[in-house]
Amino acid sequence: MRHAVAVVLFSVAFSAFGHGGEDHGAPPPPVTQAVEPRAAAATEEFEVVTSLEGKKLVVYVDRFASNEPVVQAKVEIEGAGLKGVASETTPGTYVLDVATPLPPAMHPLTISVEAGDSIDLLCATLDTTASVTTEVHTHGWREWVVWALPGALLLITGIWFAVRRHKRAKKGI
Repeated sequence: MRHAVAVVLFSVAFSAFGHGGEDHGAPPPPVTQAVEPRAAAATEEFEVVTSLEGKKLVVYVDRFASNEPVVQAKVEIEGAGLKGVASETTPGTYVLDVATPLPPAMHPLTISVEAGDSIDLLCATLDTTASVTTEVHTHGWREWVVWALPGALLLITGIWFAVRRHKRAKKGI
């Protein structure tokens, strides 16, 4: 009987140790991830993804069918207070300087792409309303129940064994 109690107590005690290289120390800081405002549009010919990176509007232009970067194209951008021709920095990547910061809103953009014999007009909406997301881990009541139930069961079992032992000792005297 004593061995059974010892096995139960040790099995509960071993579950409290960290395992698998997990860190049971202080919790990590909340996750904060800067998400750049983006917009995307596609036609049968081109696919365009725009990203507002600081004071630059970066436009990635690809062929829709093959996902091949479109090089040496004329990319004109209009909307949201912007108007101009983007310059190519790397193959398929075009940059337009933004003089004034865009306020938090949904900004419609019209992007004209002219590459060789292909000309297309694309419309996209740049969302600058939520550029930073923060996720904080909170502890709910379910986590406490997971630990409280085994603890309560162990406490009740310990009390039951103590009362039973006390009664046996009382009868023996």
